[in-house]
This record gives sequence, structure tokens and C-alpha cells, in this order.
Amino acid sequence: MTEHVVITKATYLASAVRRDQYPEERRPAVAFIGRSNVGKSSLINSLTRIRQLARVSSKPGKTQTINFYELLLRIDGGEERHPVHLVDLPGYGYAKVGRESRKTWAKFIEEYFLHAEELRFVCLLLDIRHTPMESDCRMFSWLVEHDIPVLVIATKADKIGKNARNAQIAAIQKKLGVPELTILPYASTKNEGRSDLLDVMAEYLVE
Repeated sequence: MTEHVVITKATYLASAVRRDQYPEERRPAVAFIGRSNVGKSSLINSLTRIRQLARVSSKPGKTQTINFYELLLRIDGGEERHPVHLVDLPGYGYAKVGRESRKTWAKFIEEYFLHAEELRFVCLLLDIRHTPMESDCRMFSWLVEHDIPVLVIATKADKIGKNARNAQIAAIQKKLGVPELTILPYASTKNEGRSDLLDVMAEYLVE
């Protein structure tokens, strides 16, 4: 089956903790954020089909900078390649990271969200096996309050059965306070949810 959206190239661009370190070339961007160890790097590698594009670590809190990647998207087999940015943000909520580090991360994550005019939407990653924690709810509410479009992605969907999956999605919707919220299940090991996520990216990022 021919894919509607194909990533023809994915490359690392830069890491930043300040605005003057962002890539000079501005592209329509999607940002990924979630609690530490939610499976963000694995999802990015699954999405791009490059195993080590985002470094996967067994140690939560490994990502300590904003990491920028450039993707080239091809739509419906067309000749044009559409350049977009994928932005990998540090994980939040990891207790063993020092308070000062958490405050620093929060500052430059907020700065990016508030000043990145090219940001089109944010993927908020939640582990489907668990009810969202208060930090997840705060992040979701903050994004909504600042009119930043959010796609909630339930990671590690292959870890539970179908019935449990449906129950957990309902629990996530209830906890976030939006019963009708669309939630995308994703299993990085099987690339499940990949095509759906690529379709959303094309809708928001390609003009």
C-alpha cells in the first residue's frame, strides 16, 4: 500500500537552550514533549525510520536540550520535498534531576513554546499504561490555555491488550478533562500509529 506521507530524509540540525541557538532557517515545526522515559526518542526513531536519530537511553532525563531535526516530506508521491522541523524537548517530571535543572528546563521549554512562531502543534506523549500524572495535566492545560494545538499520543500501546487500551484511553480523556479528546495510540516497536501521525503532520505543516 502506497503511503500518503513519506519522510525522504531526516537529519539532526542543532541543540539549544537559548533562542539564539535555534536553527537560522525557520520551518513549520512540530514539537514532542512528555514525561521522562515515556518513549519519546523511540517514537521519533520509529517515525523517521532511523534507529539512532534520537538517542534512546535507559536513564530518564537524558535529553537536556531542545534538539532540532529537519525532515523532508513527500506527499502523495509528488516530486516536491517539503522541509519541516521536528523539535525534541526535554522530558519533565523526573524526580532525580535537581530542582535547578528542572527550573532551567522549564524556562527554556516555555520560551520556545511562547516565541517559536513557526510551531504548528505539539505532540504530548503519555504512557498508555498509566493515568496521566499532575505534571502531564499541567502541561496539557498550559498548552490549551496558550492556544497551542495539542495532539495527545498514547505511547507503548503494544504493552497492553485492546480492551485495556480502550479503557486507558477513556481514563486519559477523563483525567485531562476532555471526554471527546482524540488520542492517538502509538507502538514504536511495530510502527503502529505512524501513518496516522504522518497524516496529521502533513495537515499542519505542509501549506
